Amino acid sequence: MTLLHEYYVPGLHIEEHSIAVPLDWSGKTPGLPVLAVAKRSVDSLALFYRVLSAPEHAHDADLPLLIYLQGGPGGAGPRPLSPSSDGWIAEAIKHFRVVLPDQRGTGRSSHVNAQVMARFERPEDQAAYLKHFLADSIVRDFEHLRRAEFDAAPWVTLGQSYGGFLTLTYLSLFPQGLAASFTCGGIPHVPADAREVYEHTFPRMAAKTRQYYERYPQDRTRVAAVADRLGRGGDAITQSTLSTLPVLPNGDPLSVEQLQTLGGSFGMKPSFERVHWIFDSAFLDGDGEPGDESALSSEFLAAVESATASNPLYWPLQEFIYANGELNRPIDWAAQQVRDEHPEFGTEQRPLLFTGEAMFPWMFEQERVLRPFRAAMDVLMGDTHFGTIYDTEQLARNEVPLQSAVYFDDMYVDSGLQLDTLSRIGRSHYWVTNEFEHDGLHGDTVFLRLYGEALDRGDLAGLFV
Repeated sequence: MTLLHEYYVPGLHIEEHSIAVPLDWSGKTPGLPVLAVAKRSVDSLALFYRVLSAPEHAHDADLPLLIYLQGGPGGAGPRPLSPSSDGWIAEAIKHFRVVLPDQRGTGRSSHVNAQVMARFERPEDQAAYLKHFLADSIVRDFEHLRRAEFDAAPWVTLGQSYGGFLTLTYLSLFPQGLAASFTCGGIPHVPADAREVYEHTFPRMAAKTRQYYERYPQDRTRVAAVADRLGRGGDAITQSTLSTLPVLPNGDPLSVEQLQTLGGSFGMKPSFERVHWIFDSAFLDGDGEPGDESALSSEFLAAVESATASNPLYWPLQEFIYANGELNRPIDWAAQQVRDEHPEFGTEQRPLLFTGEAMFPWMFEQERVLRPFRAAMDVLMGDTHFGTIYDTEQLARNEVPLQSAVYFDDMYVDSGLQLDTLSRIGRSHYWVTNEFEHDGLHGDTVFLRLYGEALDRGDLAGLFV
C-alpha cells in the first residue's frame, strides 16, 4: 500500500493513498497484479482514497473496514474537518477504519472537467470516455482496491444517495466482497428508468415549492419580481437575448431557468431558509423591497451562483445513472420530456415553480463549465448500449445484510419506488422515517440507528472479534 501522506485533523488520524486502475475494465478482473499499470498511462486512472481512524486506533489493522460510497453522481469523498463535521463519521470510527475514496473522475482521482473534454476532437470520443465513469466502472475500482490494498478482507459499505445505487451494483457484481451494507436515501428503482424517476419527482418539486411559499409568502412577490426582470426564458431564449440578461460573477447569464434550479436543494434542510435569505438580498435600492426600477444586487447574483453551481460531472452523468445494460429506448433528455408535460413549470408562470434534481438541455448552452460537454451529451442521449449495473436475479438471492434508511418525503429518490425495490432484495431491511430529508445521514442519528439495528440482528457478527 503506497502511502502519500499521514497526518491528523482534530479527532481524526488520516492516511492518503493512490493506486492505478484501468480506464476500461472490459476483459479485466479486479485485483489481478496485471493491473499494476503506470499511473500516468492514457489507459489508466488514479484512484485516490483516504483512510480515517480515531487517533487512538491509528494503524490498528484489526479494526474492520467501512467504505463510504459518496452521493452524486460525480461527487468526491468528504473532506472532514473533525469527526462531527459529517455526523456519521464520529460513530463510524468507534468501530471501523473508514475508507473515503474519490470516485473516478472526481476530487483527486483523475479529475474530469471541461478542460479534459477539450482534449477530445470528436463528440463520439467524449461520449465513450464519459461512459467509463458510471457505476459498473466505479464499483470495479472499489473491488480492485479491496483485493489489492486490503488483503481482500470483506468490508462494510455505507452509501449516501447515489452511493445507494452503487451499493446495489456492488451487491449485483461482487457480493462476496461485502460483509454488510447500509444505504441512506439511495435505493434506485429496479428495473431502472430515468423517465419514471422524473414522473414521480416533478410533482414533488411542485409540492416543495408550495411548501416554500406557504412558509415565506412574501417570497411569491420577490421571486416573481426577479423572474420578471429576467424575461420569459424557455424557447424564447436566444444568443441575443442571453446577452441582455444579468451576469453571474462567473460570466454566465442568469436566466429564469437557472433561477428555478434554486429548488434543487429543497430536499435538504434547512433549504427553505437558505433560499429565503438569498431572495431577501435580491434588490439593491431603498429597503430592499422590489420596485419597478430596483436593480438586482451583486450579492444576490453571487449567492445564486454559489447555490446553483455543481461539480463538473454531476449534470453530464445525471440521467445515465439509470442506464442499465441494453436499453429499450434512448434516454433522450428524460427530465425535459417530463417537464414539457407540466406547463405549470413554465418560466412565465406565477408564482414561479422551482425545479429539483433534474438536468435540461439549456444548461449545456448557458453554463460555460458545461458547454464543452454538449456535443457528447447529444451522442449519449441517443445511445442505448451501457454497462450492466443491476442483476435482478442476484439481488433476489442476495445474502449480504442490507439495512436502508428510506426517507418518506424524499424529493430526489421516491420512497415508494425504494420500498418496491427493497421488497425484491434478499436479506434487506429498512427503516422508513419522515423525520429527515435526503441528507439525514450527515447528522448524528441516522447511521447510529442503522448500525444499532444491524448489530442487534446479528448482521455484523464475525466482524468484531
